[in-house]
Amino acid sequence: MGTKKKEIGKGIRALLANIEAESTTKASDHIESDTGSTTEVEISAIEANPFQPRTEFDEEKLDELSESISTFGVIQPITLRKLNNKRYQIISGERRWRASQLAGLQRIPAYIREADDQGMLEMALLENIQRADLNPLEVAISYQRLIDECDLTHEELSGRLGKKRSSISNHLRVLKLSPMTQKALKTRHISMGHAKVLAGIEKIEDEVSILNQILEEGLSVRATEHLLSRNIKEKSTARQANTPIHPEVKKYSDQLSDLLGSKVNILRQENGKGSIKINFNSDNEFNDLMDILLK
Repeated sequence: MGTKKKEIGKGIRALLANIEAESTTKASDHIESDTGSTTEVEISAIEANPFQPRTEFDEEKLDELSESISTFGVIQPITLRKLNNKRYQIISGERRWRASQLAGLQRIPAYIREADDQGMLEMALLENIQRADLNPLEVAISYQRLIDECDLTHEELSGRLGKKRSSISNHLRVLKLSPMTQKALKTRHISMGHAKVLAGIEKIEDEVSILNQILEEGLSVRATEHLLSRNIKEKSTARQANTPIHPEVKKYSDQLSDLLGSKVNILRQENGKGSIKINFNSDNEFNDLMDILLK
């Protein structure tokens, strides 16, 4: 599937592209043919979307939006699906609907769409993913729901969202993080960059240990990468130090140390791979070693 930046795959803009924007007009409670149009709907006739991926709403931001709606009205209509002649269900725009209730509005401008549960779920998830205020964990959960419940592959999801497949994969990896790390990501105490680094740690106890250092010391993503790299190196050295040295390897190590006049460590793995480490304490010692080795 080709992906163009100027298109948003089959995202919400594409899904709503056929809706004709008509001037907002007041309508009676009993709208006979309002599907596909823009109209005003009684707020009391609307119910929340059970497929809404957002589970929490920032009360402070909701109050701010309510004040804006009180002053300027609802600028962007919400999108509804018709349940029957008197009831509607939100496809997208639940924050505007909630804020409008706080503002005391009786009616709200809305697009009316026909959608089955499957189509509604996909539209709601795609629309919400495009929003800038979702935290990375909510985005990851929405990605996983689209894959599981809408039977989409990573490639198909990439096409619908106009996002790189690697970006989708990185988000999905955060779902494997420990609950403590997920909470820190959800509350934005760590960034998606931190989460990507932590997702590469195999053991949960190591992951939580690094997380605590990030939170306590305010580590940047780069600093976290260096910390993880240093920890891995230290553990590798410790494992090697605790590994019994084969007598033959020890003999060659001692012989090389005597020959070069410097401490030599031969590190050999069980599969036969390894390295020879030669220590020196000054530039003069280094130059002496080079003279010996090059001869």
